[in-house]
Amino acid sequence: MDFALPDEVEVLRQKVRGFVESELLPLEADPESYGEHENIAEPLLERMRETAKSAGLWAPQMPVDRGGLGLNVQAMAAFYEAANHSIFGPVCFNCAAPDDGNMMLLEKVARDDQKRRWLQPIVDGKVRSSFAMTEPAPGGGSDPSMIRTTAERDGDLWRISGRKWFITGAQAATHFILVARTSDDTRKGLTAFLFHRDDPNWQIVRRIPIMGPEEHGGHCELVFDGLEIPDENRLMEVGDGLKATQIRLGTARLTHCMRWLGLAQRAIRIARDYVEEREAFGMKLAERESVQMQLGEAAMRIEIGRLLTMRAAWTLDQGDKARKQISMAKIEVADALHQAVDTAIQLNGARGYSKDTILEWIYRYARQARLVDGASEVHKTVLNRFLQQEGQEFWRWGV
Repeated sequence: MDFALPDEVEVLRQKVRGFVESELLPLEADPESYGEHENIAEPLLERMRETAKSAGLWAPQMPVDRGGLGLNVQAMAAFYEAANHSIFGPVCFNCAAPDDGNMMLLEKVARDDQKRRWLQPIVDGKVRSSFAMTEPAPGGGSDPSMIRTTAERDGDLWRISGRKWFITGAQAATHFILVARTSDDTRKGLTAFLFHRDDPNWQIVRRIPIMGPEEHGGHCELVFDGLEIPDENRLMEVGDGLKATQIRLGTARLTHCMRWLGLAQRAIRIARDYVEEREAFGMKLAERESVQMQLGEAAMRIEIGRLLTMRAAWTLDQGDKARKQISMAKIEVADALHQAVDTAIQLNGARGYSKDTILEWIYRYARQARLVDGASEVHKTVLNRFLQQEGQEFWRWGV
């Protein structure tokens, strides 16, 4: 097993790290860099996106002929981790959720004419997008089969009725991917559609307040009251909505892990810088065994998460769906992120709990990691299902 990155990927990783250090980290310390919802302010974001494009660090997940870097999933893991050493990194490089997952889905399954209309503007950074799947109870959440939003066909049109919520980025999105019910079939009852912000007969009824800082466009509740979508804007075949969801969420869950690893490392870096300077009771905090054990354990958990993430990335690159590997990475990295930032806040004391560092921002953001794209408990049941099916082969090597 070779754990070394290819030379060209390591060069790219170092380039991303350099960009983050010189261009993005200084911005985090300036209150003027932030918008109303605690993310990078729009005018500054547009400027930094142009800077990233000029540096050749744009859309790492997209093919070169579409304006991206054409990275495989393993190379993406190295890029995304380095990018999220800054809280502003992913969105500046156009590899932030939800656009990231939406672009990958459209690139894999959309027709060429759909890619020109719905995908390319997202890749170019001209518009943002959103994925409308999750619904209020008793509708679909971690279990898409419970989706109640309906799409009824009328000739060449589909008429949409229902409600969605916690739709990330909706308030800032122009292009939407919608999953709705088209039949009662257990496996083939859902279909995916594309629609535009300006289409009539739907609305955002509220931007849901959350405890953490928000992605651009927030997390919104949507109501559909007869939205009409032409059949030409159907994504994949009728009944392929669950398949589209699985295709999107598979790699998107893993790219969350890639980014969270960068945040976790950033938290530990802040902690290390502090304990190496701070003296109490006649010695540096870094010299205390209790501090060393906390940092050592957090570092180990991050490394476990990195190995699981890269194993899942390698599995995807072999053409496997990597559901088992992604679930393991999702569980472990979510926990590792929370432990890292919690440790960093504890070691920084009141300073860590204040807004004098970025730790409190990361801490609030980190809590969602065990919920988004499937709660940790759901992924653990997925692993148990694989264990029941595979038995001792659960631990086999290879794909």
